[in-house]
Amino acid sequence: MASLSVKPGQRFTLPDWHNNSILISADAEQQRYNSHHIRQEGRALRNETGNQAKWDEHNSRTQLKDRIACVDKWREALARCIAEIDLEIDALTKVKEAAENAIQAKNLCLDVAIECLTLRESRRDIDVVRDPVEEELLREVKVIEKTKKELQQRVDDAFRQLCLLKEARQLVVSDHKHKVEALELDRQCMSFNPTSGNISFKVNPTRIPYGSTALSEWEQNSRCNKECAEAEIKASVDLRGAITLSIAQTNNELDAQRIATEFALRKRMRDMEAALNELRWQEQNTLDEIAEMEEEIRQLEEDIKKRTLDLKVAHTRLETRTYRPHIELCRDQAQYGLTDEVQQLEGIIRALQQKRTESQDALDALYRQLHRIRTDIGYKTNSLQLDNKCMDTRRKLVVCVEKFEPEVDAVNRARDLPRKSQLELA
Repeated sequence: MASLSVKPGQRFTLPDWHNNSILISADAEQQRYNSHHIRQEGRALRNETGNQAKWDEHNSRTQLKDRIACVDKWREALARCIAEIDLEIDALTKVKEAAENAIQAKNLCLDVAIECLTLRESRRDIDVVRDPVEEELLREVKVIEKTKKELQQRVDDAFRQLCLLKEARQLVVSDHKHKVEALELDRQCMSFNPTSGNISFKVNPTRIPYGSTALSEWEQNSRCNKECAEAEIKASVDLRGAITLSIAQTNNELDAQRIATEFALRKRMRDMEAALNELRWQEQNTLDEIAEMEEEIRQLEEDIKKRTLDLKVAHTRLETRTYRPHIELCRDQAQYGLTDEVQQLEGIIRALQQKRTESQDALDALYRQLHRIRTDIGYKTNSLQLDNKCMDTRRKLVVCVEKFEPEVDAVNRARDLPRKSQLELA
């Protein structure tokens, strides 16, 4: 007969079974509660972190936009500053070239003045005088040398100012270039999003890069570069005005001196012509007097000859009457008359001879004076020719170098630049 098999192992009671079921249900509910709680916390955390991330990204984007706007304003201000510096460099270069041309023109004026002085050194004898023309020419040489020295100083100042402008421009250009690069990087940062293909984790991204500066230092550097550039522009504008004024003043001073020199030269030429006319009049009168004196001497010699013949007649009569015979050889009235006649004629001849000697001396003096007059006429004719050559030489100054006419717009272009171009930052 078959027997009933019994499963080996522990046997639980029904209460244990019920308790186990209750425990499993309780554990399930607890786990579901815990899971629900964690799930709610996770949902809240996701919402909170999502909002925080969006808000932080919005803040970062806003700050990037503000930074881009700030840097872009400085970039525009620096770009305007560079343009102003370039215009000022060009304007100052033109004024510097104008000053150099003015110096070159003064060289021609100096050459003309020295040539006039050299020409007038060819005057001869009494005409070698320190007259007003020579004084004005010497004064003109001093004025030209002084104006050249002043203009050369202005040219040197302009050269130094150009160096300062270019140095300031280099700083501004470098700052402008850096801001352009920074703008490009910040705009690239603005373009990044979670779907961008070039995003990745970086090693220690929150580190402070070497060489970092504070925001105030950054702004102070840009402001300093801009203000230095504006200060150099203002100094250049003032210098251009001073150079323009110096050119005008030196031109006016030289023109006034040139007018004074030419006035003295013309007056001297008029005086020389008047002296020449006087000398020619004296020459003609002397020639006339010489002719009259020669005629007078000829008349005196003829009278001497006539009186000599009369004396010979009287001598002959007296001598002939000495041959009267005996008692006839008496001292009668005829004898006394002939004697008186001889004495009178001898006195007359002596007087005529003395007058002829005096007349000959006067004639010789007239010839000497005529020679002196003609020599002086030659000297003054030579001096007048030299002064005429000086006037011809000085005609070069009429068409030498055009007067510098400053460009009003170029001079006044940037006088108010620092005030007008001042960057307004919030």
